[in-house]
Amino acid sequence: MPRIAEFYGIAIYMYFRDHAPPHFHAIYGRYDAEVGISTGDILKGRLPRRAQRLVREWRREYQRELEQNWTLARTGQPLRPIPPLE
Repeated sequence: MPRIAEFYGIAIYMYFRDHAPPHFHAIYGRYDAEVGISTGDILKGRLPRRAQRLVREWRREYQRELEQNWTLARTGQPLRPIPPLE
């Protein structure tokens, strides 16, 4: 599971050939959530409110890059790092 970004203690990962809908994994300490790329909604798991807010802000800023990485991951190609939230 490649790490594609990290910011404020939140690590963002994407699995190769993962199931639909398009999503990424946000891990913050003991919390882990699957986050939809198109909506920013938490599909599974949980994050504290502040971490949720930061992840949604980052997703809005880099949605296109996330969609591109999803396409790469579905075909087993190397993923591109995405800048952190500043």
